[in-house]
Amino acid sequence: MANQYTNLDTIKFLIHQVHHSEAILGKKRFASYDKTTVDMFLDSVKDFSDKDLFPYIKDMDEKPSFYADGKITIHPQFEKIFKQAAELGLVAAFFNEEDGGLQMPGTLFHAAYYIMEAANNHTSGYLGLTAGSANLIASFGSDELKATYLEKMLSMEWSGSMCLTEPQAGSSLSDIVSTASPTENGSYRINGQKIFISSGDQQFVDNIIHLVLARVDGAPAGTKGVSLFVVPKKRITLDGGLEDNHVITAGEFEKLGQRGYCTSHLVFEESEGWLVGEANRGLSYMFQMMNEARIATGRMGAGIASAAYYASLEYAHERPQGRKLTSAGKKDIGSEQTLIINHPDVKRMLLFQKAIVEGSLSLILQASHYLDQEMITEGEEKERYNALLELLTPVTKTYPAEKGMESVSQGLQVLGGYGFCMDFILQQYYRDIRIISIYEGTTGIQSLDLLGRKVMLKNGKVLEWLGAEMQATIAGAMKHEALTPYAQQLTMNLGLVQQTIGALMPLAQKGDFERFLADATTFMDFFGTIVIGWQWLKMATTAAEAMANGSADYSTEFYQAKIHTMKFFYKYEMSRTRGLSKVIMDELDLTVDMELSYLD
Repeated sequence: MANQYTNLDTIKFLIHQVHHSEAILGKKRFASYDKTTVDMFLDSVKDFSDKDLFPYIKDMDEKPSFYADGKITIHPQFEKIFKQAAELGLVAAFFNEEDGGLQMPGTLFHAAYYIMEAANNHTSGYLGLTAGSANLIASFGSDELKATYLEKMLSMEWSGSMCLTEPQAGSSLSDIVSTASPTENGSYRINGQKIFISSGDQQFVDNIIHLVLARVDGAPAGTKGVSLFVVPKKRITLDGGLEDNHVITAGEFEKLGQRGYCTSHLVFEESEGWLVGEANRGLSYMFQMMNEARIATGRMGAGIASAAYYASLEYAHERPQGRKLTSAGKKDIGSEQTLIINHPDVKRMLLFQKAIVEGSLSLILQASHYLDQEMITEGEEKERYNALLELLTPVTKTYPAEKGMESVSQGLQVLGGYGFCMDFILQQYYRDIRIISIYEGTTGIQSLDLLGRKVMLKNGKVLEWLGAEMQATIAGAMKHEALTPYAQQLTMNLGLVQQTIGALMPLAQKGDFERFLADATTFMDFFGTIVIGWQWLKMATTAAEAMANGSADYSTEFYQAKIHTMKFFYKYEMSRTRGLSKVIMDELDLTVDMELSYLD
């Protein structure tokens, strides 16, 4: 168990048995992939993570990125990481073959990055942002932009970033003021400042390609006037060399956690940029990357929580303290102490962590499965999978972030006072995960998106489709007597969702949107818990069927552990949904029209 940060058997169980990889492997876009290639790739990523990522997680925290002399310097291990990641195809993985990619299924892609993030959450952002930036160019850029940037980005010779946030605007992208002035040669002069730019500067690539939101001179106000530009740190000269493009690194944000993952303040002063796609459509283009980044952010939260779980589990197996209450010698200080993992409350904290980590991972792979199905289907079926992915995206970002934070906190609690000390890594994971609920749109923003937009997609039809998928899981679980009570509980919760939304809709229909959305974050907790309950019932049903069929893929103990953890989740977490629903439906308004003086 020493130095364990994830469980590869669980990952493969989820991919192949719970989320039925056979539905997409070997088909159309994914014709080159089968179970063997998937497992081999995961094994290689795990080996890479064991050797080059996990051993450096503490050192990257203790020797963080820093700003000096107008540039940011990151940990020296990144030089090897970038090279190894490129050789494994981790940047090119999801791209079309004609663009130099591997056309990898999203399910495999996200599983691989999850392994890396569990090993060392300071590293994958550099790769993921490069891939995301390159994907915007591949999706919406001209042939010239593709020819100029894609090959070098996919090989990690050049890296990428996305530049949205400005000092005066924060999350309000309609208030962006960076400008883009057209030049005679078809490019633009970009001026403005961007803050909180992850991977915005570092020393191990020859160039950094920034995807920047700015307003063309004379553009409409608000989000309708925002355009997207490629703005390289260094522009290419006529002879193929590189020269400074007036992208100034003004500073580095010193963060509570993820200290090895740099976060920059960038200033663009007459920097040359090139329009991506059409003018004034930049925000719609950027949302492709933002939605990808939201799933990736939730995935990172689950990865950190996984590492914290295995660190606290290892400690619980090694730390003797106290005596079991059932022991005849519980008051005899001369008798041998028991390991803390034998205490019921410690088991509870560990099971809570396991339930959150594996439930979150299953949700991420569920969203990935919808993405893969969207890629290989057409017409109404394609539209259906796209809509289901849209509905789950804010949940996939938020649940692993918020509950992952609780999970890491429980892990720290397992260590007691040592968890609060710098000698043990739990305090670092606690600091690292705190940013996840803020990245790529805060929990409040995701919750507004879920309740204000997503639950009523296609006039509620998409929510019905998700409910039908849950009903199919319920029908499968009802075939197993031991799972019937949990299937019934999920059925009850589906009714509770309808009841809760039914109570809220009159507020929206009469235009009282502030009250309609006042408890959106509570609704996110409520809805997210039910979605994870669905994922756990899927896992338990799969495990029960495997044991009934005499499957030898995994041990009986492995399958029994999934069912046991499902029961734990339903007892301790699904039991919360009634109370959350009651809070949401309560007509007492305590926040919308309150006197601000009440906060003094």
